[in-house]
Amino acid sequence: MMDNKPFETPVVVELGHVGKYRHIRSTQEAAECLMTVWPLNRGPRHRDALDTCLKVLEGYRSTAEARRALIEAAKESEVLVP
Repeated sequence: MMDNKPFETPVVVELGHVGKYRHIRSTQEAAECLMTVWPLNRGPRHRDALDTCLKVLEGYRSTAEARRALIEAAKESEVLVP
């Protein structure tokens, strides 16, 4: 069962150009962002976030876990907008 409920609060990241913000509102959107437009300075938290998102979409983890993992990956890559 696919779980793609919206995040309680969007995660805002700055990707690409300075001042270009992206509001990530769901696990599906987070997974797509992590796979396609994430900065190249990816570390273990990026891998964890992508794995968590995929497990949420497969119905094994919660949307809240995906959001938390995305925030940690964004901090690691220094793209989280507070």
